[in-house]
Amino acid sequence: MFRLDIDPAALAETDEQRQLRAVLRDLLGESRGSDQVLRERLAREIGVHGLALPEEYGGAGYTYAELAVALEELGRVLCPVPLLTTVVLAGHALLASGDQQACARWLPGIASGELTATVAGFMHSADVIAERGPDGWLLRGDADFVPGGESADLLLVKARAPDGERLFACEPDGATCDRTARRVLDPTRPQAVVRFRGARAEPVGEVGQAAEVVDAVLDAGRVALAAEHVGGSAHALDAVLDHVSRRTQFGRAIGSFQAVKHRLADLLVEIEGARSASAYAGACLAAGAPELPLAASAAAVVCTGAYRLATTEYVQLHGGIGFTWEHPAHLYLRRARADEALFGTGDDHRLRLAGLLGLAG
Repeated sequence: MFRLDIDPAALAETDEQRQLRAVLRDLLGESRGSDQVLRERLAREIGVHGLALPEEYGGAGYTYAELAVALEELGRVLCPVPLLTTVVLAGHALLASGDQQACARWLPGIASGELTATVAGFMHSADVIAERGPDGWLLRGDADFVPGGESADLLLVKARAPDGERLFACEPDGATCDRTARRVLDPTRPQAVVRFRGARAEPVGEVGQAAEVVDAVLDAGRVALAAEHVGGSAHALDAVLDHVSRRTQFGRAIGSFQAVKHRLADLLVEIEGARSASAYAGACLAAGAPELPLAASAAAVVCTGAYRLATTEYVQLHGGIGFTWEHPAHLYLRRARADEALFGTGDDHRLRLAGLLGLAG
């Protein structure tokens, strides 16, 4: 029987989290320059990358609840800093593996923002084999649609070894690892096909542990993506409200028309539902609650749906200008559409929810 065992107090934003949100919004609103400069400012001035990482590995020792604030604010501005891939996916994979040596080696670089990382073979089918060479493990095969794969300093790869599936850490080089950027719908979320040609790698965790780690990482990714979608949806609503209050037709603001009011009211309800689903899933992740798989898939369905509606209204209620390349609405629409399949489609999650609740078949 499914129970809600999370303390309701864990869903409320603390004063510290509100202060973090304000600082991030100011920084992201004023920031100019390259993505590298922004990444360095987020890492050094605020310590975003290490928020949810243990202090023993160079992190701040907070929980996912604080990281979720950062993810939501980055989602508001479509910030290309690879927080999702580096911290949520790769960082969570290292922690979930329980491999203290691997954590001590790579997590401090992730926490400081000096190291970028991602996972390969977790979300999409991959044909990567690990074999023993004269000086250690070598990876061969292909992994497609690797998020941030073209430029990541570290790849955590699910591969088939002689003794079963397991995880490997690979610091790719041009001689043994070919990385080609994929043409994707959302240019702010790059993906790549990675071809391993005898790339040196080190095992992470134990044999037979890969499936469990992958499941945990994907649920963390779904929760993080939900937070991004709440931020993106909130931005879309704010932008639309600003536009309809200033744009006039027949001598009155178009926001005063009843049909427009109804659409905005429906959108607000969707976003508030998404905010609640995201907060609950985030609390489950922060607490390591057994309800996490269900909460993660529920948040994926609700927040993806809200983001889809928000970005559609963002384009349509801006009229002709909303359909132009010069207006940012299309970038949010691209992000929403591309993210729908990143960690499973809405239908995938509905089927998963049915199974978790005992309603399948």
